[in-house]
Amino acid sequence: MTTVLRSLPKNKYGAIRITIDGITFDSKAEANRYALLKLREKAGEVYEVELQKPFILSVEGRVIGTYRADFAYYDATIKRNRVEDVKGKDTPLSKWKRKHVAAQYGVEVEIVR
Repeated sequence: MTTVLRSLPKNKYGAIRITIDGITFDSKAEANRYALLKLREKAGEVYEVELQKPFILSVEGRVIGTYRADFAYYDATIKRNRVEDVKGKDTPLSKWKRKHVAAQYGVEVEIVR
């Protein structure tokens, strides 16, 4: 009898999932950003760090989808709210979703690499 081992499905862009504080992130870059934000939070530089903040996308009152930003927080060093997405590869769909968020909510999503 032959045993076939199956590996976990790979991310389509080759990213490796990482778990920190019991939270699984889609990539090392996203996990590193989280770790940095936690350090900044302990230092009092940022507040209210929120992961996977959802933005409901709608057109003429009809929901067409949801955009989930990787991080949202208040940055006390520049005194404003920030919304970030960690990207290794920026696709046309993610660009369109960020434009939609900007148009609908007036929120500029920052790309972190």
